[in-house]
Amino acid sequence: MTALSEKQSVTESEHALFDRDLDDLPAELRWREWMGRIEAVLFASASPVPSEELQKLVGSTVSIDLLIDDIQAELKSRPYELVSVARGWMFRTKVRFADAIKAAADLGQPRTEFNEMEMAVLCAVAYHQPIDRSGMADIFGKEVSRDLIARLRYLKLIADGPRAPRRGAPHTFVTTPEFLVTFDLRSLRDLPELEIGSISS
Repeated sequence: MTALSEKQSVTESEHALFDRDLDDLPAELRWREWMGRIEAVLFASASPVPSEELQKLVGSTVSIDLLIDDIQAELKSRPYELVSVARGWMFRTKVRFADAIKAAADLGQPRTEFNEMEMAVLCAVAYHQPIDRSGMADIFGKEVSRDLIARLRYLKLIADGPRAPRRGAPHTFVTTPEFLVTFDLRSLRDLPELEIGSISS
């Protein structure tokens, strides 16, 4: 047996040992266990977890949406909530506790803050992607610095898109899943309606 075959065999064995259906439990306890599994995985994940991944924790005929609804109902009195961002699910503290969080100490790396030009460039990419630096220059009436682009790429908020259909086929830029997470968006369809001239003003 090859190393790859052994690895596949171990993986299949692990899946076989994981009881998704919980048929030996009464219906109510089974539902509570499924809810607990989903909460545990979401708490352990630093990024949004897609519904398809959560489905692997429960029976194939179980509705993840209904489980999520029940978890959200239980969290109504808690300072955090379960939200849909970047086509997945994750826990977030409620907005009304923002001041308390800011006042606390030793919370590690603070959330990234953006200056006016960085926000403008993020908006330009979000609403006009894929867009290259020439396209940004058309919007702003001046060139966008490479350093600014590099910072947004370093923060994983934008990434390379397809080559632009311009002479020289320059790189374009698009937003990333991290962009959606940062701005609490489920998808780009949740971007607010853009007012004419608001990006370049």
